[in-house]
Amino acid sequence: MSLPTHMRALHLPSLSSPPQITLRTLPLPPVVPGSVLIRVLATQITQKSHDIYSGKVGFTLPSDIILGGGYTIGRVAQPGPDTTSLPVGKLVMVQSFLRARDNPDEIQAVWGAFDGGVPTSREWIEKNWKNGSFAEYVLAPLENVEPLDEERLCGPKEEGGLGYSVEDLLQLPVQLVALGGWKGIGLQAGERVIVAPATGQYSGAAVEVAVAMGAGQVIAMGRNVEVLKRIQGLYPKGRIQIVPMTGDEEGDAQKLMSWGPVDAYIDVSPAAATGSTHVSSCFKALRNYGRASLMGTIAEGLAATYAMIVWKSLTIKGQYMYDRADARHIVRMAESGVLRLGPESGVEVVGKFKLDEIDKGWETAAKNTEFGKTIALAP
Repeated sequence: MSLPTHMRALHLPSLSSPPQITLRTLPLPPVVPGSVLIRVLATQITQKSHDIYSGKVGFTLPSDIILGGGYTIGRVAQPGPDTTSLPVGKLVMVQSFLRARDNPDEIQAVWGAFDGGVPTSREWIEKNWKNGSFAEYVLAPLENVEPLDEERLCGPKEEGGLGYSVEDLLQLPVQLVALGGWKGIGLQAGERVIVAPATGQYSGAAVEVAVAMGAGQVIAMGRNVEVLKRIQGLYPKGRIQIVPMTGDEEGDAQKLMSWGPVDAYIDVSPAAATGSTHVSSCFKALRNYGRASLMGTIAEGLAATYAMIVWKSLTIKGQYMYDRADARHIVRMAESGVLRLGPESGVEVVGKFKLDEIDKGWETAAKNTEFGKTIALAP
């Protein structure tokens, strides 16, 4: 592949409100051991990313950065000297959870969103991975690049392919987060599980992944009844049950239990859900020896009493993103056809924008925050 010397990229000098973004022409980043240069085909635009770059979320990032991070589909433009399985032109997924190779349990960050907050992590990001994928090319850590079977995923259905577009594949990095949560509490085939709330991008993905992993029944809880019904209609009758969130802690708990014992519960609540009663309702709905995976950003104490946890022998696990092996797992689930993507899974691409249209992209993202909407940046 013939490479240019420069690329176009969206540059941010520092977090500010509104973010002072400029489209710049910058030198192509040099490939070093442990890295892969990726030509970006599509990367996700979300309202949350705009809030992060505006400084509204409270996450920290270096200054003088190229926007974006993982959540990217692209092609290998130049493999690093120690790369063995990613030839030039290979279609790949780039995922966003960064961990230091020699200290993965302590130095962790979400690429393009949060530099980890502690001095060692912040310095590591500043020196290595502060520039993201809102550009024509991105230099990615080798371990964050996952090869994709393009013929299977994107080939025509009449020839054995699944017919997905590149933009459809942007669901994979989102579903990967949900997979990390379910695997963390050992979801088993046939189990009855709760996803609450279930109408956001990540929580809706938790429903998709639970079904693909063989959950017998998924109880989807949320305030947006229209979206809940839309999710329910994507699956055979009885596979998805819905519970509108009313704020009645006891009443919602009883409704969650109305289909039988609940084995597990996953929560990917945003910070805006702080003060909601749904967490307590879900804990009460769990059977004895039930499990809960907490993956959200609620800023308050746990809504379960010490006595409840003991008497019901509950397992409660905090899960920050996922394990490295989960990236290969989610790709295999999609390539096998067990995990659906695109319109068949209820997800549509509602916007596709160029680098110089980023403001339109964020405007579209702000209007489409619920499950089932993908907004792509295609440099």
